[in-house]
Amino acid sequence: MRLPPVPAERTGDGGGHDDADAGTPVLSPGRAPTGRTGGITGFVYGNIRGVTRLVGSGFDTALATLSPLLGEAKPSARRDAVVAALNGVLGDHLEESGNPLAIPMSLRREGRPLSTDPHALAAAIPAPSRRLVLLIHGLCRNDAGWHRKGHDHGAALERDLGVTSVYLRYNTGLHVSENGRELANLLEKLVASWPVPLKDVSIVAHSMGGLVARSGLSCATDSGYAWPTRLRTVVFLGTPHHGTPLERGGSLVHAALGVSPYSRPLRRLGKIRSAGITDLRHGNLFQADWAGRDRFERHGDVRRPVPLPSRVACFAVAATTAKTAGGVGDRLVGDGLVPVASALGRHADPARTLPFLPERTWIARGMGHLDLLGRPEVYERLRQWLAHQALDAARIAN
Repeated sequence: MRLPPVPAERTGDGGGHDDADAGTPVLSPGRAPTGRTGGITGFVYGNIRGVTRLVGSGFDTALATLSPLLGEAKPSARRDAVVAALNGVLGDHLEESGNPLAIPMSLRREGRPLSTDPHALAAAIPAPSRRLVLLIHGLCRNDAGWHRKGHDHGAALERDLGVTSVYLRYNTGLHVSENGRELANLLEKLVASWPVPLKDVSIVAHSMGGLVARSGLSCATDSGYAWPTRLRTVVFLGTPHHGTPLERGGSLVHAALGVSPYSRPLRRLGKIRSAGITDLRHGNLFQADWAGRDRFERHGDVRRPVPLPSRVACFAVAATTAKTAGGVGDRLVGDGLVPVASALGRHADPARTLPFLPERTWIARGMGHLDLLGRPEVYERLRQWLAHQALDAARIAN
């Protein structure tokens, strides 16, 4: 991971937070640790020193602030949130340096890892449905991020539609293509080990998760895997199909890390961007989209155009903070991270446009990026789409 030089940045609070963390005091930067730090914390810090030298003492201050969480022996929601944010910004460096904070890709359910071993899977899900929904989170987040304001799309779909929901956790700092390839392999194992014969698989993906889903599906199809033949529906929530202008200059990091009080001290890393983040400049899906190029240099969109998968019902939701159509808010700001056109797959080049059917798109007005995870009107749209697709599949089968 080659890191660009970073100018000094003043410490500031930066605003909003995730409602899941409401009521928790905002962490204030403290003094950098002195002397040597031992144990797991010392190993973690030692493996990030290359970044610290470029960022300056500010990063030491951020790590000192978060030291009690990073050094915890047992997982906690607060620690997991910080580690997810750190992986989003520096995940490729953590992976390359063998840092124990690098998040391995895993399937999860009810906050616990889910094995693809057939016997362990059957024990973990004693009453599995024949309909599987996989939920894939976005940048700097983890599977716990689907729980927002007392609502979880996956749990609600289980309640209302009788599906079984499984969640993906992954290192969002790695290239999208790397995560896509690993997802393709992991989902093939899950489908092969599912305790009952599967009728269909659906994917609900938020933000970067939609790019990982598209990359994984293409990789699995090229490899002749079985699970793409069972995939019936993909719902993209605020996915930057054609990138986000905030990636330039580190603004995307600054915005993404500001949603949680636990990750705000890391916002001083705004100009250091992982491979996953630079993939969001244009929406890279494959290794060929970035290989052999300096990812920090400005260049045009050189991606290979990838159409939506055939025989799969694809839906897209774009959020925008603007309450009326056609304004600069839709074009540039969108939901605060992703412009409306990018979320709906629209592009000035017709060859790159993703042809979502009009009835399979929706613009959620007056909402931000994370509102897509918890607003009831978003869930209702999601529920209706998946319910209708299940009915259509049943009619075809009969």
